[in-house]
Amino acid sequence: MNKIAEFIKIERKKAGLTQEEFALRSGLGLRFVRELEQGKETVRLDKVNQALEMFGMETVPGKIDRSDT
Repeated sequence: MNKIAEFIKIERKKAGLTQEEFALRSGLGLRFVRELEQGKETVRLDKVNQALEMFGMETVPGKIDRSDT
C-alpha cells in the first residue's frame, strides 16, 4: 500500500469515520475513497489533496524514496 493510501486509511480510522462518512464529509465519492485506500495509482491528484485536506495535509513535489521497494 502506498504511503498516502496508508496515511488516509489510518487517519480516517483514528477519526472514527467509516469510508462512507469520510466520503460525505470530504465531498468525495465513496468509490474514490475505496480506490484511494486500496492504493490505486491512477487517482486524480486534486481529489487526493481534497482527501488529505481533511487532516490538514497536502501533496507536494519531492524526491522519490525508493528505499521502501
